[in-house]
Amino acid sequence: QVQLVESGGGLVQPGGSLRLSCAASGSIETIYNTRWYRQAPGKQRELVASITLGGTINYGGSSRGRFRISRGNSKNLVLLEMRDLEPEDTAVYYCNALDSSSNNYWGEGTLVTVSA
Repeated sequence: QVQLVESGGGLVQPGGSLRLSCAASGSIETIYNTRWYRQAPGKQRELVASITLGGTINYGGSSRGRFRISRGNSKNLVLLEMRDLEPEDTAVYYCNALDSSSNNYWGEGTLVTVSA
């Protein structure tokens, strides 16, 4: 089992930056892919970025070069750095982990609000 806790969301003005963190606990050695998703009100959940155990990174279309996914100093931490935020980036951001048995784990999400 894996538990995920997101943090770092909040209110930011357009053009601002935020750094989200995803802290994993439990059987973290089984995780091979960690992803950030987001879900805006009335919209479907969409992939923002992913990073594999081997370091392969992919970004969804929403990032447009503004987001950066990385591993933190601790092996259980995955970060999402976001800059040049726009009101359209307002959403609940979720951390997702896929383990070697294809189990999917989700955090509770952290709300990002971009507004003047």
